[in-house]
Amino acid sequence: MPSLDELSVSKSQPHIYALINYEDPYVQPLILEALKTCLPPNSYTLISTMNELPTPTSLFLQIGAYESLPFEHIMSQPNKSLINAYIIRKALIRKHYLSTTAYNWIAKNPTSILITNTKSSCDFELDYAEFLDEALVEAWELKASFQNNDGKDPEEREWWILKPGMSDRGQGIRLFSTEGELQSIFEEWEAGGSDSDDEDNSESETENSGAKQQERDDYIVTSHLRHFVAQPYIDPPLLLSSNPRKFHIRTYVLASGSLKIHVYRPMLALFASDPYIPPYSSTANLSAHLTNTCLQPTILDGSVQAFWSLPLPSSQLESIFSQICETTGEIFEAAAKGMMVHFQTLPNAFEVFGLDFLVDEAGTAWLLEVNAFPDFRQTGEELRGLVEGLWEGVMEEVIGKFFGVDTVGNDRKGKEMVMVRNLDLGRR
Repeated sequence: MPSLDELSVSKSQPHIYALINYEDPYVQPLILEALKTCLPPNSYTLISTMNELPTPTSLFLQIGAYESLPFEHIMSQPNKSLINAYIIRKALIRKHYLSTTAYNWIAKNPTSILITNTKSSCDFELDYAEFLDEALVEAWELKASFQNNDGKDPEEREWWILKPGMSDRGQGIRLFSTEGELQSIFEEWEAGGSDSDDEDNSESETENSGAKQQERDDYIVTSHLRHFVAQPYIDPPLLLSSNPRKFHIRTYVLASGSLKIHVYRPMLALFASDPYIPPYSSTANLSAHLTNTCLQPTILDGSVQAFWSLPLPSSQLESIFSQICETTGEIFEAAAKGMMVHFQTLPNAFEVFGLDFLVDEAGTAWLLEVNAFPDFRQTGEELRGLVEGLWEGVMEEVIGKFFGVDTVGNDRKGKEMVMVRNLDLGRR
């Protein structure tokens, strides 16, 4: 029988009721293992529904899909409940909003790293290809580029990349250098199918569900997307002598409360399936240009590598990482302070984002996009421990501290979480 002193200590220990339903068979066991590894076994109880909470004020953790999160409960229990997503963060995760976030911040902060590590872009709305001229009326940089490219050979032109503002997994990305080529892209999409009267063309109200769209062999219904972003294409990219395929860097970023930002030091390098060729050589075969492994029918050996294992000088790897850290901190601060309507933090929420960077031949790490609920499965089995370590860092940096529970063992994983911003936005 425990002593009175032991009972007193037991009663004073916080006890968390954890609902873990990430709805991804790759990530779910890794989160559960991180919970088991980092938290004392008597500090939490796993539950399957909120109905199992002893009281509405019990300490409660839910890590799940965006649509399953109990935002009303979270708002009513700011000191006792914690979830793994912010309600509103479109200033970061939607491409046309992200461009505006960077542009507005640069205008007020002319020494920001966003000037040198983000590409200026043109965003526009388009329902049907025949209205392209009207859609581009205020796309000054794009129209100037078209004029400058006029009469030049393809290899002399400035090339652009078109991205649907609310698509994901690389859907709808195209390359172009003239207005005629851009017009042909939209006409191709329209020729591939037709809208029906009974389809829902409205944008989903939940941030993570993305736009309603039809896809058939990367076919996009223009009127289902409406928002587009055009950016100068980064060429030439940094290529490895041993592997001449274009690659981008996937960086996992932990945002917590209001607001701390950590960059997870272990990162991924994701390679295109074909050797790189300049955009003027071929725009029809995008497999040399797109590094999103979701688009690859078969993931080739070496398509996903650990960033720090790349055969580059250690000084160059550190320089790239330093740029990534500074750019990440800056874009989140820009969203939090300059786009407050579209990025609203909560003191009792955290979120893991996947940021994509492309390094050019000169060594500049360019921010491409910010992804909510990133696809961890592209990490694969060989690097599975990288994702597990990420969630161990989440346990140590956020969950244990929020609930006042001491994490188990050393803080090695926590040290791999590099803090790049610590803001006080006044939300308690």
